[in-house]
Amino acid sequence: MNVNAAIVVYGLVLLTSTPWCICSPAVREERLLVNMTLVQNASAFGAYCLDGSSPAYHLHRGFGAGAQNWLLQFEGGGWCNDIKSCLDRSTTKRGSTNFMTKWEVFSGILSNNASLNPDFYNWNRVKIRYCDGASFAGDSKFDNGTILLYFRGQRIWQAIIHDLLPKGLGHARKALLSGCSAGGLSTFLHCDNFTSYLPKNTSVKCLSDAGFFLDEYAFCLFGIKTFDFFFMLHLMTVSVIFRRDVSLNYTMRSFYQNMLFLHGAGHTLNKNCTDSLLHPQLCIFPQYALPYIQTPFFILNSAYDVYQFHHILVPPSADPRGHWNHCKLNPAACTPLQLRTLQGFRRDMLAALRVFYYYSRRDGMYINSCFAHCQSETQDTWFAVDSPRIRNKTIAEAIGDWYFSRRVSKEVDCAYPCDSTCHNIIG
Repeated sequence: MNVNAAIVVYGLVLLTSTPWCICSPAVREERLLVNMTLVQNASAFGAYCLDGSSPAYHLHRGFGAGAQNWLLQFEGGGWCNDIKSCLDRSTTKRGSTNFMTKWEVFSGILSNNASLNPDFYNWNRVKIRYCDGASFAGDSKFDNGTILLYFRGQRIWQAIIHDLLPKGLGHARKALLSGCSAGGLSTFLHCDNFTSYLPKNTSVKCLSDAGFFLDEYAFCLFGIKTFDFFFMLHLMTVSVIFRRDVSLNYTMRSFYQNMLFLHGAGHTLNKNCTDSLLHPQLCIFPQYALPYIQTPFFILNSAYDVYQFHHILVPPSADPRGHWNHCKLNPAACTPLQLRTLQGFRRDMLAALRVFYYYSRRDGMYINSCFAHCQSETQDTWFAVDSPRIRNKTIAEAIGDWYFSRRVSKEVDCAYPCDSTCHNIIG
């Protein structure tokens, strides 16, 4: 083999090795890219993406003191709640591993750089790809002879966990289950179940990033079948009237109910929660499920979460004339009335978290006033020189303080527009 051929072969070896890094001159930091792992025995669990393809994850191994610690991150990406939307989704990266990128950038909480991710950089870090359309909660399928769709999110979750257990997860000393957006909702749904797979002496905690999807309901005291002290305390201490969306419709309630029915996902909901409410489907909303989660939990959310602003508070169906368009694109363009509505949404979110904030000693929260959605996966919002801060504490520092019990970590920002550290990411 001549020298030139040897150089080519060596280059190919470097390109096909996993993981690999690219130096980005613009930010002068390494970008860690991690290869996809298909779950080989997924069919034994009946675990399929919407289109029938195999589920997948990306694993970057830990090292040193973190070699026996595990961080699992649910990928986000919305939901589908009818046959048409799920069929459309099945031909995209949100419904099939055939359309997904085979290499994923690990940044923010998934970074392996101690200066960018000081508490979790050397852990085993896993990104769980999202391809079922119901936050890993479904267990059914649709087959009319022409269209075949698999709603197997729950089985995907089980198959991936069983694939990871013999790779070291089964002997984890510390573990953190996290997720962003629809993946953040998955964390609420699967937190206690995750704990059940791990040794009794494992320190297990859960983190939801932008997953506290709020049910903007008309405040009332009916609908509770069994008495729960903290939930009743929550109801008695709430002093505001919770609103529906701006058109006075329960848009997200209807959306989630249709999703639960189509995907056969009702059994995934927290049983203690569903046994306690006359309308058990409401347990899909974190504010109802949270009092029943037994594993320590951290809620990272913007009080002005962009997705919730655009799809729960002011969904397109509620604003057919586009009166909110300018406000959605630029908060500075909001009218005084629109700003009051946004401030009301923030008050409602804080009211829904009131008991969690005041009475839970093991849990944590970081509610900032940035117009953003998902802040743990991008480096600039997770931990950087100009990252968002509450009382000079970054998101990464607050979550690290909570996980390692260094100090109480419950941070709530002042109302918009007081926070000059925000990265307002609209769109």
